[in-house]
Amino acid sequence: MAASAILFITLALLNSIRISLAFDPHPLQDICVAPTLGLDTYFLTTTSTCKDPKLVTADDFYMTGLNRPGPINPYGVTFTLASVATTPGFNTQGQTSLYSELAPNGIFPPHIHLRASEITYVIEGSVEVGFVTSFPDYKYYSKVIKRGDVFIFQVGLVHIVRNVARGKKSVTISSLNSQNPGIIFLPDSYQTYED
Repeated sequence: MAASAILFITLALLNSIRISLAFDPHPLQDICVAPTLGLDTYFLTTTSTCKDPKLVTADDFYMTGLNRPGPINPYGVTFTLASVATTPGFNTQGQTSLYSELAPNGIFPPHIHLRASEITYVIEGSVEVGFVTSFPDYKYYSKVIKRGDVFIFQVGLVHIVRNVARGKKSVTISSLNSQNPGIIFLPDSYQTYED
Protein backbone atom coordinates (compact mmCIF):
# COMPACT_ATOMS: atom_id res chain seq x y z
CA MET A 1 0.00 0.00 0.00
CA ALA A 2 2.82 2.41 0.87
CA ALA A 3 4.50 1.78 -2.48
CA SER A 4 1.22 2.43 -4.29
CA ALA A 5 0.72 5.69 -2.40
CA ILE A 6 4.26 6.81 -3.23
CA LEU A 7 3.67 5.95 -6.90
CA PHE A 8 0.45 7.99 -6.95
CA ILE A 9 2.04 10.99 -5.25
CA THR A 10 4.99 10.88 -7.66
CA LEU A 11 2.69 10.70 -10.70
CA ALA A 12 0.49 13.49 -9.34
CA LEU A 13 3.51 15.71 -8.77
CA LEU A 14 4.90 15.03 -12.23
CA ASN A 15 1.47 15.76 -13.71
CA SER A 16 1.15 19.03 -11.83
CA ILE A 17 4.64 20.22 -12.73
CA ARG A 18 4.12 19.60 -16.44
CA ILE A 19 0.58 20.88 -16.85
CA SER A 20 -0.02 23.43 -14.10
CA LEU A 21 2.53 25.74 -15.66
CA ALA A 22 0.10 26.37 -18.49
CA PHE A 23 -2.94 27.14 -16.36
CA ASP A 24 -2.57 28.52 -12.87
CA PRO A 25 0.03 31.32 -12.74
CA HIS A 26 3.35 30.89 -10.99
CA PRO A 27 3.39 32.31 -7.47
CA LEU A 28 5.50 35.44 -7.13
CA GLN A 29 6.60 34.64 -3.59
CA ASP A 30 7.58 31.52 -1.64
CA ILE A 31 4.22 31.18 0.06
CA CYS A 32 0.84 32.85 -0.35
CA VAL A 33 -1.49 31.33 2.20
CA ALA A 34 -5.12 32.24 1.58
CA PRO A 35 -6.35 34.54 4.33
CA THR A 36 -8.97 33.17 6.70
CA LEU A 37 -9.05 35.95 9.27
CA GLY A 38 -10.12 39.60 9.25
CA LEU A 39 -8.93 42.12 6.66
CA ASP A 40 -6.27 43.49 9.02
CA THR A 41 -4.24 40.25 8.57
CA TYR A 42 -4.04 40.43 4.75
CA PHE A 43 -1.48 41.95 2.50
CA LEU A 44 -1.75 42.28 -1.26
CA THR A 45 0.52 40.91 -3.96
CA THR A 46 0.21 41.42 -7.68
CA THR A 47 -1.63 38.10 -8.17
CA SER A 48 -3.46 37.24 -5.01
CA THR A 49 -4.47 38.25 -1.53
CA CYS A 50 -2.21 36.50 0.98
CA LYS A 51 -2.17 36.06 4.72
CA ASP A 52 0.55 38.09 6.40
CA PRO A 53 3.62 35.77 6.34
CA LYS A 54 4.33 36.59 9.99
CA LEU A 55 1.01 34.96 10.90
CA VAL A 56 1.46 31.78 8.81
CA THR A 57 1.83 28.48 10.70
CA ALA A 58 2.34 24.84 9.68
CA ASP A 59 -1.40 24.32 10.22
CA ASP A 60 -2.06 26.50 7.17
CA PHE A 61 -0.52 23.73 5.01
CA TYR A 62 -2.19 20.81 6.80
CA MET A 63 -5.53 19.06 6.51
CA THR A 64 -6.79 16.07 8.42
CA GLY A 65 -9.68 13.83 7.46
CA LEU A 66 -9.30 13.55 3.69
CA ASN A 67 -10.29 9.90 4.10
CA ARG A 68 -13.52 10.78 5.94
CA PRO A 69 -16.29 10.70 3.36
CA GLY A 70 -19.11 13.21 3.38
CA PRO A 71 -22.79 12.48 2.73
CA ILE A 72 -23.63 10.17 -0.16
CA ASN A 73 -25.12 11.88 -3.22
CA PRO A 74 -27.93 10.53 -5.48
CA TYR A 75 -25.31 8.97 -7.77
CA GLY A 76 -23.95 6.73 -5.00
CA VAL A 77 -20.78 8.74 -4.45
CA THR A 78 -19.39 10.40 -1.36
CA PHE A 79 -16.25 12.53 -1.45
CA THR A 80 -13.99 14.85 0.49
CA LEU A 81 -12.14 17.70 -1.17
CA ALA A 82 -8.72 19.09 -0.26
CA SER A 83 -8.37 22.52 -1.81
CA VAL A 84 -7.69 26.12 -0.94
CA ALA A 85 -11.17 26.15 0.63
CA THR A 86 -10.12 23.51 3.18
CA THR A 87 -6.38 24.14 3.42
CA PRO A 88 -5.26 27.76 2.92
CA GLY A 89 -1.73 26.65 1.98
CA PHE A 90 -3.08 25.27 -1.31
CA ASN A 91 -3.40 28.89 -2.49
CA THR A 92 -1.37 29.60 -5.66
CA GLN A 93 -0.12 25.99 -5.87
CA GLY A 94 -2.39 24.84 -8.71
CA GLN A 95 -3.62 21.74 -6.88
CA THR A 96 -6.89 20.17 -5.73
CA SER A 97 -7.23 16.63 -4.34
CA LEU A 98 -10.32 14.48 -4.00
CA TYR A 99 -10.97 11.35 -1.92
CA SER A 100 -14.05 9.49 -3.12
CA GLU A 101 -15.97 6.36 -2.20
CA LEU A 102 -18.32 4.91 -4.79
CA ALA A 103 -21.09 2.64 -3.50
CA PRO A 104 -21.86 -0.54 -5.46
CA ASN A 105 -22.96 0.69 -8.92
CA GLY A 106 -22.10 4.27 -7.90
CA ILE A 107 -21.02 6.67 -10.64
CA PHE A 108 -19.51 10.10 -11.08
CA PRO A 109 -21.81 10.98 -13.98
CA PRO A 110 -20.45 12.55 -17.17
CA HIS A 111 -18.73 15.77 -16.19
CA ILE A 112 -16.09 18.26 -17.32
CA HIS A 113 -13.27 20.18 -15.62
CA LEU A 114 -12.63 23.12 -17.95
CA ARG A 115 -9.45 24.25 -16.20
CA ALA A 116 -7.70 21.03 -15.17
CA SER A 117 -6.61 17.55 -16.08
CA GLU A 118 -7.30 14.87 -13.48
CA ILE A 119 -5.29 11.84 -12.45
CA THR A 120 -7.21 9.11 -10.58
CA TYR A 121 -5.63 6.40 -8.42
CA VAL A 122 -7.61 3.38 -7.16
CA ILE A 123 -7.08 2.52 -3.49
CA GLU A 124 -9.76 -0.17 -3.20
CA GLY A 125 -12.07 -2.00 -5.60
CA SER A 126 -12.25 -1.39 -9.33
CA VAL A 127 -13.76 1.35 -11.46
CA GLU A 128 -14.50 1.90 -15.11
CA VAL A 129 -13.04 5.19 -16.25
CA GLY A 130 -13.56 6.84 -19.58
CA PHE A 131 -13.51 10.07 -21.54
CA VAL A 132 -14.78 11.29 -24.91
CA THR A 133 -12.73 13.40 -27.31
CA SER A 134 -14.25 16.45 -28.97
CA PHE A 135 -15.69 17.07 -32.44
CA PRO A 136 -15.36 15.66 -35.08
CA ASP A 137 -14.34 12.21 -33.77
CA TYR A 138 -16.08 11.90 -30.39
CA LYS A 139 -13.91 8.86 -29.65
CA TYR A 140 -14.55 7.13 -26.32
CA TYR A 141 -11.54 5.82 -24.38
CA SER A 142 -12.33 3.59 -21.40
CA LYS A 143 -10.62 1.12 -19.12
CA VAL A 144 -11.40 -0.83 -15.97
CA ILE A 145 -8.74 0.04 -13.41
CA LYS A 146 -8.10 -1.76 -10.13
CA ARG A 147 -6.26 -1.20 -6.87
CA GLY A 148 -2.91 0.44 -7.56
CA ASP A 149 -3.83 1.59 -11.09
CA VAL A 150 -3.76 5.18 -12.34
CA PHE A 151 -5.68 6.87 -15.19
CA ILE A 152 -5.46 10.45 -16.48
CA PHE A 153 -8.35 12.48 -17.86
CA GLN A 154 -7.44 15.21 -20.32
CA VAL A 155 -8.32 18.87 -19.74
CA GLY A 156 -11.86 19.88 -20.69
CA LEU A 157 -13.09 16.48 -21.91
CA VAL A 158 -16.28 14.78 -20.74
CA HIS A 159 -15.40 11.87 -18.45
CA ILE A 160 -16.89 9.36 -16.00
CA VAL A 161 -15.84 7.13 -13.11
CA ARG A 162 -18.12 4.16 -12.38
CA ASN A 163 -17.81 1.49 -9.69
CA VAL A 164 -17.68 -1.99 -11.22
CA ALA A 165 -16.62 -3.91 -8.07
CA ARG A 166 -19.53 -6.33 -7.67
CA GLY A 167 -21.39 -5.61 -4.45
CA LYS A 168 -18.47 -3.67 -2.96
CA LYS A 169 -17.49 -0.03 -2.68
CA SER A 170 -14.52 1.37 -4.57
CA VAL A 171 -12.23 4.08 -3.23
CA THR A 172 -10.18 6.51 -5.32
CA ILE A 173 -7.97 9.53 -4.83
CA SER A 174 -7.78 12.10 -7.61
CA SER A 175 -5.47 15.04 -8.14
CA LEU A 176 -6.43 17.97 -10.35
CA ASN A 177 -3.82 20.43 -11.53
CA SER A 178 -5.72 23.60 -10.76
CA GLN A 179 -6.58 25.50 -7.62
CA ASN A 180 -10.05 25.96 -9.11
CA PRO A 181 -10.66 23.19 -11.68
CA GLY A 182 -14.38 23.87 -11.95
CA ILE A 183 -16.88 21.10 -12.58
CA ILE A 184 -19.93 20.80 -14.80
CA PHE A 185 -22.09 17.71 -14.29
CA LEU A 186 -23.81 17.18 -17.63
CA PRO A 187 -27.02 15.59 -16.23
CA ASP A 188 -27.45 18.52 -13.84
CA SER A 189 -26.75 21.11 -16.54
CA TYR A 190 -29.51 19.68 -18.74
CA GLN A 191 -32.00 19.86 -15.88
CA THR A 192 -31.37 23.58 -15.45
CA TYR A 193 -32.22 24.36 -19.07
CA GLU A 194 -35.52 26.23 -19.35
CA ASP A 195 -37.77 26.22 -22.41
